[in-house]
Order: sequence, then structure tokens, then C-alpha cells
Amino acid sequence: MPLIKNRYGKGRVRVMRIHREGDRHEVSQLNVKAMVEGDFARAYTDADNSTSVSTDTIKNVVNIVARENTGLCTEDFCQVLAKKYLDSYPQVKSVTITAHETKWSRLSFGGKPHPHSFVLDSNGKPFVEVAATREGSTLSSGIDGFTFMKSTQSGWEKYVKDPYTTIPETADRMCATSMVASWKWSAKPASYPATNARILDTLLEVFGTTYSSSVQDSLYRMGEAALAAAPEISEISMACPNMHFILMNLSAFGLDNPNAVFLPTDEPHGQIECTVGRS
Repeated sequence: MPLIKNRYGKGRVRVMRIHREGDRHEVSQLNVKAMVEGDFARAYTDADNSTSVSTDTIKNVVNIVARENTGLCTEDFCQVLAKKYLDSYPQVKSVTITAHETKWSRLSFGGKPHPHSFVLDSNGKPFVEVAATREGSTLSSGIDGFTFMKSTQSGWEKYVKDPYTTIPETADRMCATSMVASWKWSAKPASYPATNARILDTLLEVFGTTYSSSVQDSLYRMGEAALAAAPEISEISMACPNMHFILMNLSAFGLDNPNAVFLPTDEPHGQIECTVGRS
């Protein structure tokens, strides 16, 4: 029976880099997964480990590259890491690097940013994925679990109704989601961090400042705007679970409820996904 496909590597390699420029420090905390494919089939089929690189070695390479590149942004760091595996091990044909970032925001005191003090920013985890071969590579950036909402200017009307439909139409509802978004790079920007921030700011501005006929409606227009704001990306994908807020019925207590009191719930949730690209 043939071995159809195989790959292996090291997951949850956690590394914190500190880059020092005088008394000012930049920090980057990453959770890295490094997976390799290549001439490793005999380890599976013939108990032959002669071409296999230890997963502990794969982990060590992450730390070595981190030490040699403390100042690189995550996108550049992951590309350098992928190249290190390809350059070091001729039996490796392709490498996939995925890195999720734990965000630390610089503290300010008296209106002045502090050089080496930070606070955890827990809203969403930026991530980068590099898929590299000896012929070339692809690079994507994104954010996982970024949560945002608006308390009005969202509706759900004129949809299919049949004997199974119970939800009423509304032109005024809360809208909230915990978004996973990723975008593919077709060119290197002047700054990955600045362009990533511009993309996220654009997504939020469209969501927050325009009426939403549905989550689908908002996502498409958010994607259009992100592509216009960042010519260096070729497409953007968004997956948004619709976090529901159910209007509470307070009539038993002689009270009305003009969209003021809700029950937050995230199960079950709507799951809206789309990819918007250039023609």
C-alpha cells in the first residue's frame, strides 16, 4: 500500500524576541509551527530515519533564526526561517511556516510612550503563513479572533421565508463578530506592519460607518475597500461567526424593550465567509 503523502515538523514553538535600539525595545512574541516535506518516506515505510531531521532540531532552528533576526517583522522573519530550512537540509523540498503573534502594546505615561513597558492586547492574534519551495514562495498575513461590534445600523430583511422560518425581519439590530481574516501578498509593501494596520483600519471603518443589510453585504464591501487601500495584496478572505444578541422579552414585568436589553449568545451562530480578489 503506497504512502500517499507525508509531512512533519514542530508545533507550538513559542519564542519572544526583544530588539534593542538604545533604551527603546521592540517585542515580538510568536507561536510558530514549522512543517517540512521532502525525502522522508522511508521513515514511514522502512523504519529508516537516515534522512529525517529531528523535530527538536526544527525547534532549535526557530530559536537560532530568532536570535539572528531580532528586528525583523513577522512576515520577514517567517520568510528567513523557511529559507534556513531549505538551505540547511537538501532533502527538504518544501516548508510551511505558520506564526501567530501575541500582541503587546506599548504603555504611555504622561502622554509619553515608555521605552520598555507593555500591556497585553488580547483582541485577536495576528498571524503569518509562508509556503516555500526551492522555486518560490507564497506569503499571507491575517488576524484570528478579532472581535468588534456595532449597536445599530445593521439589518436582516427580505430573505427566504418558508414554513421553517421563525426569525422576524429587522432594520435595526446589533451586529458583532469574531473575525478570522487573511490576505495574500502579491508585492512587498514598504512596511508589512503599517500595511497590515491600514488593512485592518479599513475593514473596521467600512463596518462601523456604513449601514449593513447583512453580514454578507458588509464583508464584500470591506474586502473591496481593503483591496483598494492595499495594492500589494491580491485577495482577502474573511470568516465571521455572527455573534447574536437576542432581544429580551420584558412584557411580563410591564416593561417595554426598545432595543435596550439583550441576551448575548454565541452558540449556535451564523458563519459567514467570503473571499474578494482582483479581476
